[in-house]
Amino acid sequence: MATPEVRTDPPEARPARQARVLAVTSGKGGVGKTFLSANLAAALAQRGERVLVLDADLGLANLDVVLNLYPKITLHDVFTGKASLEDAIVPAPGGFSVLLAGSGMVEYSRLTPEVRAQLLDVIKTLAPRFDHILLDTGAGISDVVLYAVSLADDVALVVTSEPTSMTDAYATVKVLSTQQHRGVIRLVVNQVSRLGEGRAIRAQLQRVVDRFVNPTAEQAVKLELLGEVPADVAVRESVQKRQLLLEAYPGSAAAKAVNALAAKLAP
Repeated sequence: MATPEVRTDPPEARPARQARVLAVTSGKGGVGKTFLSANLAAALAQRGERVLVLDADLGLANLDVVLNLYPKITLHDVFTGKASLEDAIVPAPGGFSVLLAGSGMVEYSRLTPEVRAQLLDVIKTLAPRFDHILLDTGAGISDVVLYAVSLADDVALVVTSEPTSMTDAYATVKVLSTQQHRGVIRLVVNQVSRLGEGRAIRAQLQRVVDRFVNPTAEQAVKLELLGEVPADVAVRESVQKRQLLLEAYPGSAAAKAVNALAAKLAP
């Protein structure tokens, strides 16, 4: 199947505006963060938006696996001067662009001042070319993850109803509050078993934040529910096929939920 044309007009052909940068992150791995990043990008592209997904999980990247891509050039090559930034941006299924990171790069297990400066420069360079840049971060609260999140205008925290996911989500909110003074963090509740479960989880987390974080926070944290995505067999099947859910099963309940997320993000 041919890859859809990606919208990425040259800077001189588009109005003077900067991409809205959204960090898609999670306290715990395995909650569907990368899967949601890719499909959310596809949903935004379907709405006519110019979208780039940057794999900010430096060293443990798997966005290429989700998208069934085999990159010859990665962000690592850009950082080391082996390739240009332009050459590292590739079209993805779904009509958006991706900038993939290398996998198994132990040098990115800790954040150096050089990598900080390079990542910031990449985002500044690309911001005029896109409407949305999604940073698919790693899970947890390592310095690499937290720095990537600090570069974003907004944060989407992916969480499930599992106790470990809830606990790690709270830890992430606490760190983002104390270190980055985030006033608003948006939640995406994945794999819900019933309608309204996302609202209940948001309320539960907000109560804990109000009790243990906000009393001493420089700025009180408000958790906003960006949306909920139901547990859906179509998700598992699309992952196994290494296809976007929105292309393999566009009429599925989960695909409709992702489109609803995109509708809230698009202008």
